[in-house]
Amino acid sequence: MTYIYNFADVQAGDLAMAGGKGVGLGNLVRAGLPVPPGFVLTTEAYESFVEANGIQARIEELATLPPEAAPQDYDEASAAIRQLFKGGTMPAAIAYELAAAYERLRDGGGGGGAHDDDGDGGGAQDDDGGGGPAVGRAGEVPVAVRSSATAEDLASASFAGQQETHLNVRGAEALDAAVVDCWASLWTARAMAYRDREGIAPGGVRLAVVVQRMVKADAAGVMFTANPANGRRDQTVISAAWGLGESVVSGTVTTDDLVVEAATGRVLSRRTAEKEVMTVYAEDAADGASDGGAGERAEGAGGAGGTVEQPVPAALRNRAVLDDDAAVTLARYGSRIADYFGSPQDIEWARAGGDFFMLQSRPITALPEPVGDTPDTWPLPYPKGMYFRASIVEQLPDPLSPLFADLIDGSVTRSLKALLNEAVGSEVVREGEVGLPTVNGYAYYYYRSAAMWRVMGKIGPAMLALARGKAHMGVAGWREFSHPRYKQVLKDWSAKPLGELPGEELLEGVRTLLDAGTVYYTAVESVIPIAAASELSFRAFYDKLVRRAGDPPAETFLLGYDSEPIRAEKSLYDLAAWAREVEGLAPAILNQPTAALGESQGTWLPPAGMDAALWQQWRPRFQAHLDRFGHAVYNLDFASPLPADDPSALLDTVKFYLRGQGNNPYERQRLSAARREDQTERILARLGRTRLGRSRRAPFIGLLRWAQKSAPVREDALADVGLAWPLIRRMLLELGQRLVYSGVIDRPADVFWLRQSELQSAVEFGLAAPQLPGSTEPAERVAAPAAVAITGAARPVRAGVVEERKMLWRGQAKAAPPQLLPETRWMKGAFESMMPARSQDQQGDVITGVGASAGRVSAPARVLGGPQDFGRMSPGEVLVARITTPAWTSLFAMASGVVTDVGGPLSHSSIVAREYGIPAVLGTGVATQRLTSGQQITVDGDAGTVTVEPPPA
Repeated sequence: MTYIYNFADVQAGDLAMAGGKGVGLGNLVRAGLPVPPGFVLTTEAYESFVEANGIQARIEELATLPPEAAPQDYDEASAAIRQLFKGGTMPAAIAYELAAAYERLRDGGGGGGAHDDDGDGGGAQDDDGGGGPAVGRAGEVPVAVRSSATAEDLASASFAGQQETHLNVRGAEALDAAVVDCWASLWTARAMAYRDREGIAPGGVRLAVVVQRMVKADAAGVMFTANPANGRRDQTVISAAWGLGESVVSGTVTTDDLVVEAATGRVLSRRTAEKEVMTVYAEDAADGASDGGAGERAEGAGGAGGTVEQPVPAALRNRAVLDDDAAVTLARYGSRIADYFGSPQDIEWARAGGDFFMLQSRPITALPEPVGDTPDTWPLPYPKGMYFRASIVEQLPDPLSPLFADLIDGSVTRSLKALLNEAVGSEVVREGEVGLPTVNGYAYYYYRSAAMWRVMGKIGPAMLALARGKAHMGVAGWREFSHPRYKQVLKDWSAKPLGELPGEELLEGVRTLLDAGTVYYTAVESVIPIAAASELSFRAFYDKLVRRAGDPPAETFLLGYDSEPIRAEKSLYDLAAWAREVEGLAPAILNQPTAALGESQGTWLPPAGMDAALWQQWRPRFQAHLDRFGHAVYNLDFASPLPADDPSALLDTVKFYLRGQGNNPYERQRLSAARREDQTERILARLGRTRLGRSRRAPFIGLLRWAQKSAPVREDALADVGLAWPLIRRMLLELGQRLVYSGVIDRPADVFWLRQSELQSAVEFGLAAPQLPGSTEPAERVAAPAAVAITGAARPVRAGVVEERKMLWRGQAKAAPPQLLPETRWMKGAFESMMPARSQDQQGDVITGVGASAGRVSAPARVLGGPQDFGRMSPGEVLVARITTPAWTSLFAMASGVVTDVGGPLSHSSIVAREYGIPAVLGTGVATQRLTSGQQITVDGDAGTVTVEPPPA
């Protein structure tokens, strides 16, 4: 049996034999990279040792620990297993092969790859001890002995550092001891605990050992071919220190850190540390002890040899380990390695005598998606103007996707001009004076300064027009014109077979539906001030002229009414109540992962393990809910999925009710309505007892009825803003699917990241043609991939651009956009009080906002960025978000309080929080930036404050 393989003989599929490190080094050698020579002692050697010494059964017995095992249990099991290895005997066949392979390393063989094919300045071997792979005293070859686990260095799990490494091992006897110690290290407490967490059984793990000729490095470190801080695949990050690299990997020394732009070789950033210690060969430290102290010998298996830490010479302590040229050369090696493996790599490297050597390469695990730079300046696209993040922008909390930004600007501009022309006259706002441009990706209402002052001068006639419900404005205009028109346009386009429509017609449908939705939103915008004015007028009259000590707050008289968000909540509650009555259905739903239920909702097939008969009863009932309420938008940008696309949040709410949690919404509404009527009768009776009271009774009733009539209409109107959004998304995804077939983009959803002009060009060129009958591909694709024919490239032609835009968006999403631009003193003085968020300059542990729902609660915060985070919400937590829309209502049933960056006492969050009886502080401006999930906070809805509580001792 052969237990030894040279690196060059290890193939990509030999993981079970050579382990992760062995396979990685074999790949590096075949790729022509400078790798010090060495070999792999295979997992069969491990198995032979364990079998020859009869210890496998005892190992598995000791390593099989219960789920509740404590760290001490792992330590005790590890110590016992290590004793089994320490007491074992190396089989003669393994010892013979190991000694022969070690001898070949001394003679200069061993299957390494210490050469260089591209002239980058790497790879020269040096056998005289003065640099490069070295031979030590008395002909003993110093080698590194490293564990190479079969579950190590995979993309799905990081086992780095779980097992042993021994450096500067010299002599055959020391090598045998180091190998046995590596085998035993498969059973360290840390490694066993990690495998238990990952679900890897003790009986299924084996260990190979990598033996590699040491590089007598003057410098070494680690290189990541993608930036682990921001996920950027176009940036190489290098850490470097003097001496051997073990101290860098273990984190015991402070390193120089550099970031290199991979494409250009430009050094983007550099931090040169004060390097106090370095790792060197033990004998080198002994030779130089009189010059600065040898330090302590590193523990290892070899006896002789080993490494120590010693002080860095004064001349090198503050000197950069790598100059720019060296960093660029090293980064080029990193790019070659990443290109060879096809994924970002974590590489250990060393430099000796001016040459670089690659010691190891593994995939980078848990690499975040690429994130662009977070903007810190806010340049104005049109300097002579005023920019506001209010109104429709409140429902656009994130940077806009490129396609939505292009489409919505023109649509809002047309709709806004039509509204202003109707309300204040056609000459007040002129061409180019209003719009919805973006600044750093964020939408802003834009008014040219002159137009803003002309509009402000006409505010009186505008409010009168709203009150009269002129044309499509106001409650009457919304009910009789805008809402019916919106529904009719949607009905007309819903009847068309999307898969058969040409690309031009699909794109025209998107524009038509978006315009209809924008006109509808303009009508909703005219309803909001009416609802606000009615509530504010009633509250002011009640608080100043009616309310006495002991009387309830004004909002008590406005609660207990139905609205579309409340009806959606009742529908989910009814679904849960019905599911409890169907035998076996409730436990079937609760036992299924939410993601599996949501995915199956779109495929008709039941989730794995769920009874088909139960699924056939459940699916149509839940689909009926989605058909009615699934258009509620989390975010107006149609790149964001809707509940109709991803119903996970709604399914979690159903499960919440199925577990018996939450309150019965019918009973909650009944109690609110009863309290409202009781208090109304009490107040009216009191007003009727005196002449002064009777003079105030009629206006009290009039203002109360006005507010009670207007508030629910506002919620109904807002809930239907996204009525056309499911169809718009289906149209765009249909276009996206065709562009995937034509080689333009990678996946259908990438269509949202194209510019309008790019999509228009693709449609005009015929790349978004419908599929031919009986074919799965568009007409152009049947003949030949149009995009590939044009460019000669196999990768989709817009794939790189799409990824760059996503990266830019992620960086922008980390910013806190100002409410007003430009950020001048007079702008803040004139308009800040009208904006839906407070100042972003707040400091300290108390965050101030607007108290929008009374009450006080202390609970953990749950910061949610959008629907993708809804599954993280746990009952009793405080919901913290930039803003909430009607689509967020299902989470209010679980929340103990609500905090938002944007919003006021008349916003959706306020109204729903009051219905649920939970405190709310809105418009803080900074909550999502300052708070973190799990942080204990106190929400005081009366004072309008959020206090960060100190962590427990």
